Amino acid sequence: MDRAAASTLPPHTLMARAGLAVARLAQALQPHARRIWVACGPGNNGGDGLIAATNLHLWTQANGGGAEVCVTHFLGDPVDESRLPADARNALNQARAAGLRFCANPPESWNLAIDALLGIGATRAPQGTMAQWMERLLASAAPVLCVDVPSGLNADTGQWAGTPTPAQQTHSTVPHGPRHTLTLLSVKPGLFTAQGRDAAGTVWFDDLGVEPGPDASVTAWLSGHSGCGIAASQPPHASHKGSFGDVLILGGQDMAVDGAGMTGAALLAARSALHAGAGRVFVGLLEAASTANGIRWDPVCPELMFRQIDPLLESNLLKTAGVVCGCGGGSSVARVLPRVLSRAPSLVLDADALNAVAADSALQTLLRQRSARGWFTVITPHPLEAARLLGSDTAAVMADRLQAARTLSERFGVVCVLKGSGTVIAAPGQTPRINPTGNAALATAGTGDVLAGMIGCALALPGRTVDRRLDLVARSVFQHGWLADHWAMEEAPPGNPAETLSASRLAARVRPMGGV
Repeated sequence: MDRAAASTLPPHTLMARAGLAVARLAQALQPHARRIWVACGPGNNGGDGLIAATNLHLWTQANGGGAEVCVTHFLGDPVDESRLPADARNALNQARAAGLRFCANPPESWNLAIDALLGIGATRAPQGTMAQWMERLLASAAPVLCVDVPSGLNADTGQWAGTPTPAQQTHSTVPHGPRHTLTLLSVKPGLFTAQGRDAAGTVWFDDLGVEPGPDASVTAWLSGHSGCGIAASQPPHASHKGSFGDVLILGGQDMAVDGAGMTGAALLAARSALHAGAGRVFVGLLEAASTANGIRWDPVCPELMFRQIDPLLESNLLKTAGVVCGCGGGSSVARVLPRVLSRAPSLVLDADALNAVAADSALQTLLRQRSARGWFTVITPHPLEAARLLGSDTAAVMADRLQAARTLSERFGVVCVLKGSGTVIAAPGQTPRINPTGNAALATAGTGDVLAGMIGCALALPGRTVDRRLDLVARSVFQHGWLADHWAMEEAPPGNPAETLSASRLAARVRPMGGV
């Protein structure tokens, strides 16, 4: 897009537009700033920063004072201006002609910093002076505005290029002060997944007056839904519980099986499916044959209907319900998976079900055969579970989350919901989606079970096409994160902490998504 647009415009036009856009946003973010540090690198990203600094300086002069603009410009070691790209060299000449102040080192303090060190072409971690400037930017308590992408971030994957700096290792790339990123020409997927969300902060977009050409391709869609996944209209008055479908939860291994009790996981999934709008929710707990006092009802949600596992597996419900298998399944889930994979047309595989599939080639074959039968399957791995399914490791999955989700989707013929910061939703033959909602409050036990139940409800709604079901899966993921983003701290008596997010409270907040 950059090359195509530059070929049809007068020289240096795109950089002039980019620098002006950065300067305008900087002024809007910190209109009363007394000192602005602009850190510029040796490429065109640095050129954008120089144009922005020049505009800010000229505006200050025209208004008779205001912000002091201090520019640090890295030209390589040794310094060699001849290596600057033509646009960046022109920007440097303009800055000098305008009387811009260049500093050998960053100022002691600033009200706003502009990160224009590295753009989308960076392929390795910076060293020396530039690395030191990046550390200062990462540790800044004042707001930082990044030009196009945060320096060091891979625009495609959301990973930092090369070895992290000491500040990144210490702070896990989470800056101290507010972060903003003005992304230019196109929105980059790496800003919304992996480390990108923390590094980018609030993302702004300027297309610089350039329309995508006929050869422009879409890497991913940014998922979202107005109304936050909550039904926007009332269902027909003539509806009945069958209108909203059945959900069947299979999991929740009893402690008597092998000493690991995980009944709560299945209950969380069932409760969230109920609150998401399922007409009926059935629960089949994976209990030991000798269990005499198994769970027969849920006092929190007495609407849930419990059934013995073996009759369930032979019942017609397996063929008609949205089935969720694996939540707290433990070692017992492997026994039921062959029948589930062979008989359930609408299926969500989560947690221990995914681990069982990863360890058994026969189960993998059954999983792949489902798509040939026209059946709809969703898998919901976290990165470690995804790595097991791929025969890889977590680092490889996190190095390119989009590719990992696409590979799993194509390999098994499923919709892959790869959980984490910027959850990726990939379906065979389709452009993946990146979910923009959610935060670290979801990093607690059981929230994934809540999501599995929500997705199970989405699959249970009768009469939905494949595309409609995929939309409902994406909306489930969106609402799950949105609830965490908008978690309301309740008023609490003095001395008692306000409500914090837990999986059980999250499940209680889930709301029906309605039709699509």
